[in-house]
Amino acid sequence: MLRKRAPLLSQVIVFVGPLALLPLFDKNAYHLDVMTNVGIYALLAMGLNVVVGQAGLLNLGYAAFFALGAYTYALLNIHWGVPFWIGLWAAGFVSMFFGFLIAVPSIRVRGDYLAITTLGFGEIVRIAFNNLDAWTGGPNGLLGIKRPVFFMLKFSVDPTPYFYLILVFVGITAYFLLRMSDSRLGRALVAIREDELAASCMGIHTLKIKLYAFGLSSFIAGVAGCFFAAKQTIVTPDSFDFVLSVFLLAMVVLGGLGNIWGAVLGALVLGILPELLREFSSYRMLIFGTLMILMMIFRPQGILGNPIIRKELGARDKEESHAAS
Repeated sequence: MLRKRAPLLSQVIVFVGPLALLPLFDKNAYHLDVMTNVGIYALLAMGLNVVVGQAGLLNLGYAAFFALGAYTYALLNIHWGVPFWIGLWAAGFVSMFFGFLIAVPSIRVRGDYLAITTLGFGEIVRIAFNNLDAWTGGPNGLLGIKRPVFFMLKFSVDPTPYFYLILVFVGITAYFLLRMSDSRLGRALVAIREDELAASCMGIHTLKIKLYAFGLSSFIAGVAGCFFAAKQTIVTPDSFDFVLSVFLLAMVVLGGLGNIWGAVLGALVLGILPELLREFSSYRMLIFGTLMILMMIFRPQGILGNPIIRKELGARDKEESHAAS
C-alpha cells in the first residue's frame, strides 16, 4: 500500500509543487489572481473529468453544480453566519445531493439525450437563481459573503493566500482522484466508458457506478463554488452560464479525456490563453477557435491523452462512415 501511495504523492508534488514558488518570483497581484482563477478551473475540470473522461458521460450542465455550491455557502454565511470551513462541506454535499437527483433519471439515457438532459438542468438552475429574488437576490446576486479565516490569518483582497489555498485543494483532489483511478471504482468507470454492455456482463452495476461518478463530480464542483463565493464575496447567476460549462468541457478535451493531469493542464492553457491574447481582443476568439480546431485534427486524444483513445476515435469515424454509406 505504501509503495502505491508514494508514487502518487510524488506526482502531486512534482506537478503542483513548482507552482507554490510562483509568488516568490512574481508578486504582481493581477497575475496571482489570474492563477487563482486557473486553480478554480483546474478543480472544476478534474471534477468534470470524472464524468466525461473516466465514465464517458457527456455533461453539459456542470456549471449548475458550481453555482449550487457557491449559493449554498453564500446563503449559509449571510443568513446564519456559517464559516467558510463548515460551508465548504455543506456546499459539497448539497451539490452532491443534486448530482444524485439529476443522475437518477439521466444516467438511463445515453449520448445526445444525456447531454440535453444535463444542459436543461444547468439552465433550470441558472434561471431559478435569477428569478428567486427573495432568496438569491435575483440578477443582482448575493453580497457581503465573508472571506475565509485560517486560525489567526484573515483573508483579504490580497490574492496570495487564495492562491495557496486553491493550490492545496487542487493537490488534495488530484491525489484522491489518482487513488480512485487505481481502485475498483476507477477501473469500473473505465470499463463502462469502453463498453457498457461488456461491463454489465462482467457483473459491474453500471447504474450505481454512474451514480457514484455524478455524485463525486458534483461534490468537487460544490467545493469549487464555495471557494469562488468566498473569494469574490459576491455571487450572481451570470457567473454560471452555459458558456462556462462548454469552457470547462473544452479544458477536459484539450488536456486529454480520462487523464487527471490533462484536465489540470487544459485548465492552465485555457485559463491563461485569454489573458495572453488580451492585446488581440478583436481576434482573440478567432485565434482560440483556430487552435482548438487544429488540436482536434492533429491530436484528438488531447495533450496528455492516451494514444489508444485516438485509435478508438478513428475506429468510430470509420464505423459511422460505413453506416452512412
